[in-house]
Amino acid sequence: MRARLRVVEAGPLCTVQDAGRPGLMRFGVPQSGPMDREAFALANAALGNPEGAACLEISLGGLVLDCVEGSVSVALAGGGFRAQAAGTLREGGSVFALRAGDRLALRPGDWGSWTVLAVAGRIAAPVWLGSAATHAIAGLGGGLLRPGLDLVVEDAALRPERHGSLPALPRSSGLLRVTLGPQERFFLPGAVEALLGRSFRLSAARDRMGQRLEGDPLPVAALDMPSEPVLRGAVQVAGDGVATVLMADHQTTGGYPKIATVIGPDLDALAQMRAGEAVRFVAVTPAEAVGIARAAHEARMTRLAAAAAPRNLSRLLAEANLIGGVVDARR
Repeated sequence: MRARLRVVEAGPLCTVQDAGRPGLMRFGVPQSGPMDREAFALANAALGNPEGAACLEISLGGLVLDCVEGSVSVALAGGGFRAQAAGTLREGGSVFALRAGDRLALRPGDWGSWTVLAVAGRIAAPVWLGSAATHAIAGLGGGLLRPGLDLVVEDAALRPERHGSLPALPRSSGLLRVTLGPQERFFLPGAVEALLGRSFRLSAARDRMGQRLEGDPLPVAALDMPSEPVLRGAVQVAGDGVATVLMADHQTTGGYPKIATVIGPDLDALAQMRAGEAVRFVAVTPAEAVGIARAAHEARMTRLAAAAAPRNLSRLLAEANLIGGVVDARR
């Protein structure tokens, strides 16, 4: 069975994404993948999909799809987007069906910058270097979503036992935990104290590569360092003292010094914040960062297990004929 979804409207940076292409940064190729990695995992888990299956990632520009063929269950997870489908309005994470003739409109709600739409089946998307993750600037990978594009879902399925609401994902308090370094030597005295002692606002200058910060500039010494590998979460400071937190499509090398790195458990929530929101940085040691990551992983696994559990089991049991006959207990 297959389904076909046609893109009617698509905001900028709406893409096909899978889990990314780890291990290829040594060839100068970014991993890419979802901006909100837990929302991506939650949407796939909610449908019983294989881990890392390709999904659609939708930006604040929103997305409108027409189901022009077949039927398929879909899962929405991430920011507080609103989904209008077949006359029903849904807010937040949920799993529901799309059938031929249905139109799905996804629009931003009160919070969040990204949402993930997973399908019960396999999106037949282009693969680049073994991955359907899209590098947005190049357009390589599964691809940017554009009006008129048909998305074919192979092995499409309806999974009514999974329909319903999904667990809420944690939202950022605006406090970002960082490990300091590795290049404090390229900053003038007081730069680290300025990073940790002030608040910053998220600039509208943001994309899948990075999030620029607005605030007092961080004093940088002469920039004479060679380019070197960079990581997701690195707080990179340009010559004008403006800091940028590198995100999913970050470049593989950079010649600007990194004053700190946002720890992994805080990056999904940062991606969901909107321009103008305030953030503050707090330093943790590497050992503390490991402990935070382990605790966050356990909490994440609990949420994924809850998402993977059937949501309409009691109704299905009530509707099912589980008795195959009558037996006389005396025999």
